Amino acid sequence: MILFSKLLLLLWCINFAPPLAALLFERKWARPFDAEFILPDGRPLFGNHKTIRGVLAGIATGLAGALVLGFPWWLGLGAGALSMAGDLFSSFIKRRMSFISGDVVPGIDQAPEGLFPFLLLAPYFELSLPYVIGCALVFGLGAYVGSIFLNDVVMEKPFESYPRKVRAITRIRELLSCQIITNPFHYLVNFEDAFYYHLLMKSAFKMLGIYERGVKNALEIKVKEIVFNFPDLPSAFDGYKILFLVDLHLDGIEGFTDRVLHVIREIPSDVCVLGGDYRMETYGPFAEALYQLRRLLPEIHTSDGIFAILGNHDCVEIVETLREDGIYFLINDAQSIERNGKRIWLVGVDDPHYFKCHNLADAFSDVPPGEFSIFFAHSNEIYKEALEYSPKLYICGHSHGGQILFPHIGPIFTHSSAPRHMFAGHWNYGNMRGYTSGGVGVSGVPVRFNTRGEVTVITLRRGMENG
Repeated sequence: MILFSKLLLLLWCINFAPPLAALLFERKWARPFDAEFILPDGRPLFGNHKTIRGVLAGIATGLAGALVLGFPWWLGLGAGALSMAGDLFSSFIKRRMSFISGDVVPGIDQAPEGLFPFLLLAPYFELSLPYVIGCALVFGLGAYVGSIFLNDVVMEKPFESYPRKVRAITRIRELLSCQIITNPFHYLVNFEDAFYYHLLMKSAFKMLGIYERGVKNALEIKVKEIVFNFPDLPSAFDGYKILFLVDLHLDGIEGFTDRVLHVIREIPSDVCVLGGDYRMETYGPFAEALYQLRRLLPEIHTSDGIFAILGNHDCVEIVETLREDGIYFLINDAQSIERNGKRIWLVGVDDPHYFKCHNLADAFSDVPPGEFSIFFAHSNEIYKEALEYSPKLYICGHSHGGQILFPHIGPIFTHSSAPRHMFAGHWNYGNMRGYTSGGVGVSGVPVRFNTRGEVTVITLRRGMENG
């Protein structure tokens, strides 16, 4: 039974290696194994789903798997090569049967890949024919279930209005963060975050006797008013006010939404931009966060509407629901604001931090060269890419101003790959101005130390640049 399990594990790892390589590298090194050769029947030899990268990944996995499982290295190398040969044979047969590359065909897909390795494994381990057939059948069942999951769940749009390009790595992250919402499963599949924040850090603050003080700090929200001067700002927008609310995390602390409501209801603004991260956790249910956000919307009064982008805590399912509430989402998109025949552009991208679905080329595609644009992203990590499109101002959040600052040291973590000086406040990169908000709410642990929540009001002025 131990040998049976080891052989199955080896074969399943080899089988999974090519799609894993495709998931990690997408189109990199994805040269078709058949060099796109067309046979006299007008059909490809194997099809473009069978790549040199995938075959090499399967063979290398066979070698590595054998070493881990205690088999001779040459046995694993040979099993990997024979399994990949079986996979290519399946593709050859499927092309002759008019199935297109990527179609899942029960039996034809699994049998050669599961049986060919036993040309080497069976003599070495002295396996009987019933043993080989049994192992191949169990392998085939597992491989079939895996292929159905990959093709029908991972690589399919989850709903018709799905606004993102379907990518395997993105879909897997969405499944873990947004589709698995039933206790206790969302904790189990996100064990690292659940353990680190809820058990380790929260317990540490409580043991130090400072947890309640940290929660009280998190409930204190300030209004941060900043002014940006631009000599080329269209005159019609001199004095234009942007209410920027990022990192709301409204379901994180009881009574937090009431505090936010008290602060924002008296703030005059021309437009409001919601900068992402509406939910406290990076996983699990998001209905409560939506409910709390809907409580805020009637208290936001603007002449030019409410725009929004997505953050790393957000599920894409919220977009259609909030659009019905009058929010215009900028998901790799731009919208012009017009006044007296002049206009500026608000440009927003999808989350660049975790889901990594940002696409600046699409976002700026409608913005004419030389026109005044303001760029919104959840985090500051794509500042180099943004500069290529010449926005006048890059506005973001994500770092919470450090959330927990140590005197004379600053934040231990900024959760960003951008330079440390960009974690909060004003910054410049080239001729692009930038501002990273300290964020309204908190994430991870519901505490702040040496920081305060920030509702940001940005006023645009026509004049000589400041700062």
